[in-house]
Amino acid sequence: MSDKKKQVSRRQFLNYSLTGLGGFMAAGMLVPMLRFAIDPVLQAQAEAGDLANVGLSVDDITEEPQRVDWEVLQVDGWYESNINRTAWVFKDEDGEIQAFSPICTHLGCFVSWEGSEDYPNEFFCPCHDGRYYKDGTNVPGTPPLRPLEVYEHAVENGMLYLGEPKPREEA
Repeated sequence: MSDKKKQVSRRQFLNYSLTGLGGFMAAGMLVPMLRFAIDPVLQAQAEAGDLANVGLSVDDITEEPQRVDWEVLQVDGWYESNINRTAWVFKDEDGEIQAFSPICTHLGCFVSWEGSEDYPNEFFCPCHDGRYYKDGTNVPGTPPLRPLEVYEHAVENGMLYLGEPKPREEA
């Protein structure tokens, strides 16, 4: 063996430097794409059936529909905001809690209980005179072709919790 050190030529140095720089650049492009691909797996999954406390005691629910307003935290990417939600809540003849979305299924206007003097004891949409019976089904011959959507609901510790509105077929 010789005692001479092996020298790195300029060409080898340039080759090693450019290869290393290219590797860092490739990693810089691939890591975000990889992170994007596996990010949903790493995120905590929000359950589709998340229910929110609407601040209404079950004892305060009557047979007369009452408007209930509450806020839900919505996260869109990095932006968090509080979204206002509304429901019509009452107990039916059997004592079961009913919670309907106030959004008309015709064009998305706001439906109110007894909103018209001509049609008492009905949900009324002022946009195109849409009407719904108290059970949320649409009155035949009026613009809405589907019944009001029904909120998922649960009762815990005497308080009402509401989730997302679902079409009546899925509720």
